[in-house]
Amino acid sequence: MIGRISGRLVHRGADHVMIDVGGVAYVIHVSDRTLAGLPGVGEAAALFTDLLVREDLLQLYGFPTLLEREWHRLLMGVQGIGAKASMAILGTLGPDGVGRAITLGDWAAIKAAPGVGPKIAQRVVNELKDKAPAVMAIGGSLATGAGETPVAAAPTPAVPAVPPAPTTASAQADALSALGNLGYAPAEAAQAVARAAGDAPDADTAALIRAALKLLAPKG
Repeated sequence: MIGRISGRLVHRGADHVMIDVGGVAYVIHVSDRTLAGLPGVGEAAALFTDLLVREDLLQLYGFPTLLEREWHRLLMGVQGIGAKASMAILGTLGPDGVGRAITLGDWAAIKAAPGVGPKIAQRVVNELKDKAPAVMAIGGSLATGAGETPVAAAPTPAVPAVPPAPTTASAQADALSALGNLGYAPAEAAQAVARAAGDAPDADTAALIRAALKLLAPKG
């Protein structure tokens, strides 16, 4: 199993890239979203990968984070979803969007991906709705990028370290954990956090928790 490839990007295609690792170039299929985030030809690049093995075919699929690769594997487990459809869904919504759509039962958002019809979209939501909270809860630990392998990089002056801002996935995971500690059921907490994140995509953990608690508060 090839889990990660790091080297020099030597080719960019319409739906794939080629990364040279020590003189061996790997063809890696990627979504439109991932392709747009990769550097230019000749630069260092790295991707987490998943290998599709068939009787007459071996294909690598690449993802910028382990979280996105996990969603790809789950989507591939849904009947009627192949690698092409999975990449279309992830390319359209991104991993956070996929988790939010499934948690909220928003199959129309899944259907927005090219080549995905309403029946398949509904099946994705129905089959993965019980698995989505768990993936979202560990999303923070899986959202780290694959990074890059520097190639003959020139030394740069030292600069003070600045703590990175929490990613959306990390903030959602922390909010889910906090709500779980307060006694809310995983599915209930995940739905509230997904709604809160949808209303405020850049909200930090504290803001997500406050908004989710308001949504979970008894009405009337």
